[in-house]
Amino acid sequence: MKKKIVVSFSGGKDSVLALYRLQRSGEWEVDSLLTTLTEDYDRTTMHGVRNRLLEAQAESLDIPLRKVWIPRDCPNEIYQQRMEEAVDGIIADGISYIMFGDIFLEDVKDYREKMLEGTGLTPVFPIWGEETKKLINEFVENGFKTVVCCVDTFKIDSSFSGKVIDEHFINDYPSELDICGENGEFHTFVFNGPNFSFPIAYKLGEYRLAKDMYTGEDRFYYVDLLPDSGDQSKP
Repeated sequence: MKKKIVVSFSGGKDSVLALYRLQRSGEWEVDSLLTTLTEDYDRTTMHGVRNRLLEAQAESLDIPLRKVWIPRDCPNEIYQQRMEEAVDGIIADGISYIMFGDIFLEDVKDYREKMLEGTGLTPVFPIWGEETKKLINEFVENGFKTVVCCVDTFKIDSSFSGKVIDEHFINDYPSELDICGENGEFHTFVFNGPNFSFPIAYKLGEYRLAKDMYTGEDRFYYVDLLPDSGDQSKP
């Protein structure tokens, strides 16, 4: 009998590849995708991707969403409260496992494990500790398609925002930086792959430079990904 699991889902390449690993193993029944979105912004919190595109991903993957809504510039205590409520709901549904797409950040992994300690929910890390160059090659070779939706301009050039990750991207990427962006160099939106039933149509909208919430410095360069319907009514 397969074990039921919830997937912590950003919509980016690492969570999608880790999900694909689960699906191919034959050991897991994926119950849902757990995603954090920002209230009054209607976008994923970390990546700034529109809710409508996130819903299209879930539809193409044929997996329901579990949405956790948090306020802008969310204080840690509110984030913890909302996540605890989400965890309680997952456990109430009879699920004992949750997946994360982390690769090598020990502090992030430790935080997740401590957050779940004593809850009855066990974290699973399908791609933990693997060499990131091999992971990005596996991602591309399996036919996944992803676009960079945000870059940290303190780490890489803003010109990488809006680019699709392919062999050219990999060759052009600075060799001294992590190719999977595990240190926060960039974030992505996956729009097609072997576990998608249809590609997510999008186009590049406006670019904007956002401030670091802690220092107030201009830092993060986002590109607005627009659904192919051309609906630009949401901020």
